[in-house]
Amino acid sequence: MQPLVTGEAVALDLRPAAVPSRLLAGVIDAVLQLLLFFGIAALESAVAPSVSNAADSALAVVLLVLVGIGYPVLFESLLRGRTPGKMALGLRVVRDDGGPIGFRQAFVRGLAGAFLERPGITFFAGGILTMLLGPRSKRIGDLLAGTVVLQERVAVRGGQVASMPPQLVAWASTTDLSGLPDELALSVRQFLARSRDLTSAAREDLGGRLVAAVLATVTPAPPPGTPGWAVLSAVLAERRRREEVRLGTPTAPAWGAAPTWGATPAWGATPTWGPPPAVPAASTWSPAPYVSPAPAVTAAPDAPPVLPPDPAVAEAAPTAGPGGFVAPS
Repeated sequence: MQPLVTGEAVALDLRPAAVPSRLLAGVIDAVLQLLLFFGIAALESAVAPSVSNAADSALAVVLLVLVGIGYPVLFESLLRGRTPGKMALGLRVVRDDGGPIGFRQAFVRGLAGAFLERPGITFFAGGILTMLLGPRSKRIGDLLAGTVVLQERVAVRGGQVASMPPQLVAWASTTDLSGLPDELALSVRQFLARSRDLTSAAREDLGGRLVAAVLATVTPAPPPGTPGWAVLSAVLAERRRREEVRLGTPTAPAWGAAPTWGATPAWGATPTWGPPPAVPAASTWSPAPYVSPAPAVTAAPDAPPVLPPDPAVAEAAPTAGPGGFVAPS
């Protein structure tokens, strides 16, 4: 199946909707359209009694066309590519470049659906055949309007979605992800979700190879000393955020919040997944402001000597890895 590529050459990992889910969404919308049609017809009969059979027939035809076209056009324009049936099945109509559709695309889809597909000249056969034969399951209306129906809700197995490490927010927001292949992003997602089931040696080996592959495709490089698990999580989280912004459905939390690692494993005190770049020991993500040194104070000759603290009773402070990262527990 062909990947969906945006205008910025970013391959989205959302997949085109399958034919059965689209048919079921169409059935839900058809039932609602019939209820709307009969409801308006009953209201019209109660308000304005019929004059003749010809007038009633003409009014029924006009009402059927208005409901058949107006229902999908109105909902898809106001709800950014969704109808009640599509919302129930987790589907959304977007442009071929991944952007949200407008009134023009919704109107072309509505006209094609009313006159060429559902009750039209092909009577369902044309739309079903094009969906079965096309690489993105497009019906005739999608081909004419330049749109595609996506499956928004996809089950994630084996773990939670990667979150953004707060230290990498600034780097991730300026990173060029156009060279990241969709297959590599899927491999990273599956690895992060299932790494708890791997042995330590296998996790370090596979994780190191994935980090090297990701760093070879994204620019600029992450800050020195960034652990591999943080690089993979940041790339996936930023990629997902851009897709949701592109589709107009931002559901991810605001960057800067503390990461929730969920089902990801405890990788030990200093997980690396490959040797990180050299970093000075004193470097941190938020360097302390410069403070001028205090003048030296000479103790009085008769002052008692100052003894150093006893290391046996000194309280051990928590340590962080290079770059200020603390491994998820």
